[in-house]
Amino acid sequence: MAVPADLKKLDEYLLSRSYITGYQASKDDITVLAALVKPLSSEYVNVLRWYKHIEALLRISGVSGEGCGVTIKGDAPVIAAETKASAAEEDDDDVDLFGEETEEEKKAAQERAAFIKASAKKKESGKSSVLMDVKPWDDETDMQKLLEAVKSVQMEGLHWGASKLVPVGYGIKKLQIMLTIVDDLVSVDTLIEEHLTVEPINEYVQSCDIVAFNKI
Repeated sequence: MAVPADLKKLDEYLLSRSYITGYQASKDDITVLAALVKPLSSEYVNVLRWYKHIEALLRISGVSGEGCGVTIKGDAPVIAAETKASAAEEDDDDVDLFGEETEEEKKAAQERAAFIKASAKKKESGKSSVLMDVKPWDDETDMQKLLEAVKSVQMEGLHWGASKLVPVGYGIKKLQIMLTIVDDLVSVDTLIEEHLTVEPINEYVQSCDIVAFNKI
């Protein structure tokens, strides 16, 4: 069971399952557990989850389920579950756990993957609301084009909000604009230094200042 390809298959198999066979820990889990070479790579997330769970059960209460009779076969192990059948059925083929997935198994795996993805989104980093002043070069700067240039900057986790022009004196107005950012995806400093004050936007923008920064 040390062969990476076999661990990969086991990891895929355990994506939609808690145990090797059935709905409770059994001798089948112990058989496979004993065949694994430790330590396990963190690459195999589902194998590690299953491994830690079975190890914990063995320490706390033991495993009493009989299972279906899993065996490890060959030099490049294939795990097969042999169902307990009557003598007349003993010549039936083994059920290969790592064979082609049925439509139901594929659907279950897809649903589990979707659930994991949705859970990860819930843990998405926080957001912040930012109020920014964008200053033009002089009173001749076209402020509509300045606004369009600023909003032309698009990136994941950045959302532009409401804006208005605020007089600063001598006929010059500055753009005051709201934006919302996902903290792990957008750095305001990077936004200003690498996007808003470089070509071609710096044709209109002289500088940018953060007026307010609040966590949402």
